[in-house]
Amino acid sequence: MKSTLSFIFAVLLGLTAMAASAERIKDLASVQGVRENQLLGYGLVVGLDGSGDQTTQTPFTVQSIITMMAQMGVTLPPGTSLQLKNVAAVTVTASLPAFSRPGQTIDVTVSSIGNAKSLRGGTLLMTPLKGANGQVYAMAQGSLLVSGAGAAAGGSKTVVNHLSVGRIPNGATVEREVPTALGQGDFIYLQLNTADFTTAARMADTINRDVSPDAVIANAVDARTVQVSAPPGFERVQFLSRLENLSVDAAAGSAKVIVNARTGSVVMNQQVSLSECAVAHGNLTVVISADNAVSQPNALAGGDTAAVSNADIKIESSAGNLLHLQHGVSLGDVVKALNSIGATPQDMLAILQAMKAAGALRAELEII
Repeated sequence: MKSTLSFIFAVLLGLTAMAASAERIKDLASVQGVRENQLLGYGLVVGLDGSGDQTTQTPFTVQSIITMMAQMGVTLPPGTSLQLKNVAAVTVTASLPAFSRPGQTIDVTVSSIGNAKSLRGGTLLMTPLKGANGQVYAMAQGSLLVSGAGAAAGGSKTVVNHLSVGRIPNGATVEREVPTALGQGDFIYLQLNTADFTTAARMADTINRDVSPDAVIANAVDARTVQVSAPPGFERVQFLSRLENLSVDAAAGSAKVIVNARTGSVVMNQQVSLSECAVAHGNLTVVISADNAVSQPNALAGGDTAAVSNADIKIESSAGNLLHLQHGVSLGDVVKALNSIGATPQDMLAILQAMKAAGALRAELEII
């Protein structure tokens, strides 16, 4: 008997049944120009306990050693073959935070690019870290911190975590600062983390109402950008501090269904409704039909006549399993029903894709 994979069904109810809640501007947007910058460098790790690069297979490690020693006044005879075991060539990466000043320190990540077995116990030699423009913004050096364990006692080959990657807390010193546009120009631009016309318009209205009720200082440029007139000089810091703590009623996001094809997880960010459709896949048949009725109040009730929509969801398999649900059409009900009769993640994925292609699934379908 073949075993079937079970679905992990998760629905974020907090975003579905509740109205849009107020959030701070600092949680919804960032200030244009205030950002991190990525740094990259190439260096050498020395002091390894025989776990470095095999220099016969990584000639760039030997070349780097020869170049470094030449710069330090040590000249090797031509044709010298170095058999090194305690050296590894590495790349060094770091993120330079906004408003970093020379003399401050940042964390760096060191990763082997050769065939070193482990960087544990090594020391990174002075490595310049460059930005995308080729300029040096920081210098890194220090002892590596490598997490995980190697071969366990008793001859076990088990290795926990990666031994070819390590970190150096505060391992780089900033040498050059990156100028920001915060103190330049007449405007400050707020960039929404998620593009949404409604949220952008509400943010501009909130700023105008709470900060400058007598004049319009904020305008929504597009679905992601809000332009704000800013005071000059050092007053901008206090001005931004006030702005980022204002509360805005963010608009509800668009309906989205995310399916993990490997694990079968289905996640929805709000209640996703389905229109009438019928899907046949393998030994599964899914039929969804809406039953539109009329609710007529009593003569003395004082109510209004209204249309009531019920759903008739039938899911049947060739094995004779039949599920019949009688209530509002919801994708969550379909997923639960499919799961209860043993449908596989591949079945679920194919059915959702078919519903989306037919226009019955009124949500964005994302497969990861």
